[in-house]
Amino acid sequence: MKLEPLKIQHDLVAWLTVAGDKIRQSLTEELQVNTKSGRNDLVTNRDKEIERFYVNQIRTYYPEARIYGEEGFGDEINDLSGLIFFVDPIDGTMNFVKQKENFATMIGVYLDGEPIVGGILDVMAQRLVVGGPQTGVMLNGRPLSKRPSLDIKDGLIGVNSRMLSENINQVTDLIRLSSGARITGSAGVEFSQVIMGKQIGYISNLSPWDVAAGWAIASALNIEAHTIAGQRPSLLKREIIIAGIPTVWQNFAKLQS
Repeated sequence: MKLEPLKIQHDLVAWLTVAGDKIRQSLTEELQVNTKSGRNDLVTNRDKEIERFYVNQIRTYYPEARIYGEEGFGDEINDLSGLIFFVDPIDGTMNFVKQKENFATMIGVYLDGEPIVGGILDVMAQRLVVGGPQTGVMLNGRPLSKRPSLDIKDGLIGVNSRMLSENINQVTDLIRLSSGARITGSAGVEFSQVIMGKQIGYISNLSPWDVAAGWAIASALNIEAHTIAGQRPSLLKREIIIAGIPTVWQNFAKLQS
């Protein structure tokens, strides 16, 4: 399959920009809020509206693609063959509902399991990071360089709050080696912080649509993503992901041995 990564990147920028405008304009409207797996797993009518928008765009411009969407308007994905768009319409829905900030909308694009391009929009900050291995990475149109290698003690790490409080997989011990933890509640916002060089890593239990966009972008910037077993994210199931500059994984692996 012949792809044009720059065209896909251009389309992601356009779609994410429109989606961001739609979400911000809707903040004064009444939300319909429901729960999914539990009281802290929220979904709103806006999540569904934005996912439908993305699905319609992808079906129109990339009819050969499959779609893995958080709210279920895409396809059933059991393997990574072909062109797949991973869609997270509102990442950090709890923040969207409770804070009206610190949430993102994002799309990751893969071909046969390999990253092509991703886009993450911090909706309220209007900060868009987009790119991939073949296109480079842009922040609001400005190119970003590969992240320098730092000692873990010199950087901040974003982390899942439960993993930190309960020292799951010795995450608390890892944080003690760093400059400290940051907890946002949005994988998109956390990945953006790593991509922009404001944090050196991010650790959380993530679904495929949580990790796909960030990994696609980060892979162009000397930023790695590993599972607990040290493997690449499967992009087919929920799993703990350790993302960051190489020293984050190196120190995490030492703690597990």
